[in-house]
Amino acid sequence: MAIWQRPVDLSRLTALGAATMPGHVGIEFTGVGEDSLTARMPVDHRTHQPFGRLHGGASVVLAETVASVGAWLAAPEGKAAVGLEINANHIRPAMSGHVHATATAEAIGRTTQVWTIRIVDDADKLVCLSRITMAVIEA
Repeated sequence: MAIWQRPVDLSRLTALGAATMPGHVGIEFTGVGEDSLTARMPVDHRTHQPFGRLHGGASVVLAETVASVGAWLAAPEGKAAVGLEINANHIRPAMSGHVHATATAEAIGRTTQVWTIRIVDDADKLVCLSRITMAVIEA
């Protein structure tokens, strides 16, 4: 059974972040499952660190974006979701192409949610593994 409390329109979710951080780094929502949401981000001049590799902070931006949107979609009407804590393990570098993040709900509670985010490269190799705890608050 799907966890979503709101309709999931991927193009609308992408447009929602167009003028904010997700838009600046090119994040685009690409897929939805029963308890997961997927987005991709280009690995280019906007997301590189000075040595031509994907910046760890950019991976965290992608992880928090996809999980935060998922948490909001899974929250009851009139509620919002905000990050309480996030961690990220950077496994391997990405130099070009896209990275793809899938956020999966681990626990959906009344006041908190926990999500795991797997970020892979175009070859489906693990780039980053992240977990975030979200607070569910009044909108």
